[in-house]
Amino acid sequence: MKSILPILSALGVIAAVPAIGQQAPVALVIAQGGLGDGSWNDTANAGFQAGLEATGLEGRAIESNDVVAQGEEMLRRTAEAGFGLVIDLEYSHGDAMEALAPDYPDTGWVIFNQTRPGANIASVVFAEHEGSFLAGALAAQVTVDTAIPGINAEPILGVVAALRSPGIDKFTVGFIQGARAINPDIVVNVVYADSFGDPAKGQQMAQALFDDGADIVYHVAGGTGLGVIEAARASGHYAIGVDTDQDSLAPGNVLTSMVKRVDLATRTLIEQYAAGQFPAGTVIDMGLAQGGVGLSDMTHTRDLIPAAYLERVEALRAEIVSGGIEVWDVSTQGYPDFFQ
Repeated sequence: MKSILPILSALGVIAAVPAIGQQAPVALVIAQGGLGDGSWNDTANAGFQAGLEATGLEGRAIESNDVVAQGEEMLRRTAEAGFGLVIDLEYSHGDAMEALAPDYPDTGWVIFNQTRPGANIASVVFAEHEGSFLAGALAAQVTVDTAIPGINAEPILGVVAALRSPGIDKFTVGFIQGARAINPDIVVNVVYADSFGDPAKGQQMAQALFDDGADIVYHVAGGTGLGVIEAARASGHYAIGVDTDQDSLAPGNVLTSMVKRVDLATRTLIEQYAAGQFPAGTVIDMGLAQGGVGLSDMTHTRDLIPAAYLERVEALRAEIVSGGIEVWDVSTQGYPDFFQ
């Protein structure tokens, strides 16, 4: 697995910082949906295990049946148990971490998908909206090409999202913006499952979207999204995976996946910690330019997609990286008028 230490160094986030308990064990706090979600948690855990192996440090993944309600208690107990680095995957823990971190100055804290101040907190922010823009642009081209199996002529796409929240809608709004960059009149139907761990509900909601004319459904729903992929397989349509490369979960029926390299970020943070270079007090941006997000290799579907569609997506990627296209970021800009 390739390290992102050179990327972080180039961004100026590996400075000479005080060593934070680098010989103490490392904890990974698992988010909603738990291990086995085939997505966010599993991807991060793969990087976590790789980081432990690379450094020789000890570590543990920590789960809870009610990770949201027990957030403050989980974090405090983890610090008091002697973990020197706590990497937290649960978005709702941001407030608790910001409040608790000063009480444990010898512990390094990591939060994803948001920015939290603190002398011993590192915030990792992925540009999911940028990667989702590319997924939407690809889907908008494919969804009207009836030469591709499983595609109808209607310009209709779908999204199954776990929750209505800025952290999730960041993906969805980027996806819609990308689709509209191809076809301003395209319809994108969005539904919320209110769960990260209900594949049966995900399958039911995706099938309803397929029945309403969509032939490609993007899921932003953790374990619930496994049901979206199953619905695509069963109906002969397409899903778009998220967080990790989910293309092989239903070969030929996952058009692409919007990949977040949380595995790479997690491993690198452990390596930095072990080397006494934990980037305390910094914000680490992981967008298209840094290779932190992007589309999967489309191993099972690339031969179905006309080369011109992929070339258009690559051109859009280059425009985003150069600043020619600004992708709307719900987490910092609020909700746009086209998504209310």
